[in-house]
Amino acid sequence: MDASLLISAGLVLGAYLLGSVSSAIIVCRLMGLPDPRTRGSNNPGATNVLRIGGPKAKPAAAITLAGDTLKGLVPMLVAHGVGAAPLTLALTGIAAFIGHLFPLFFGLRGGKGVATALGVQLGLYWPIGVATAAVWLFVARVLKISSLAALVSMALAPAFVWFFLPEPKLIGMQIVITGLLFLRHRSNIRNLLHGEEDRIGTHAGEEPGSGGRGRSS
Repeated sequence: MDASLLISAGLVLGAYLLGSVSSAIIVCRLMGLPDPRTRGSNNPGATNVLRIGGPKAKPAAAITLAGDTLKGLVPMLVAHGVGAAPLTLALTGIAAFIGHLFPLFFGLRGGKGVATALGVQLGLYWPIGVATAAVWLFVARVLKISSLAALVSMALAPAFVWFFLPEPKLIGMQIVITGLLFLRHRSNIRNLLHGEEDRIGTHAGEEPGSGGRGRSS
């Protein structure tokens, strides 16, 4: 078998396996917090860790966010380091993202992928990740809704890839990631349409008036 094909296969497989390491579940176990799959929104992601973490919420969520971002960043940096072709870069990024959504090590019950998608973008070409993060921060600061910030920023991400790296395979990668992310946010989209989505800072157990019934991020 051609060596370049083996390297490409190894990159894609390695990206999926790394993506399958659930930062939220591991952090919660190590810090003595509830399983994020069974509390709050039942989503193993940084936003839910922040919601259910109590006094440890901020450090636990920060570590989770960093871990999930690195799962997308590291495989892309490695792929760049070995001179991977655009198709391999695209498949590596998608594999890392899918690993987060459907983690092999945690019963295929993963998160929604915002931080891992951002890591992929940073590893692909850092200005893309910075542009996406800037949109997220702006929307989150103005509207105080994490899921809406994620949806808006990731909807714009293919345009950012097109602007900075107009390579069809890489644009296609981001379109796939954005599409999957929107599918994972179906419940959030429903809640947004009904005005029931949580705002940033909502804690587990709060009433629907403060976003409780729409808890799904």
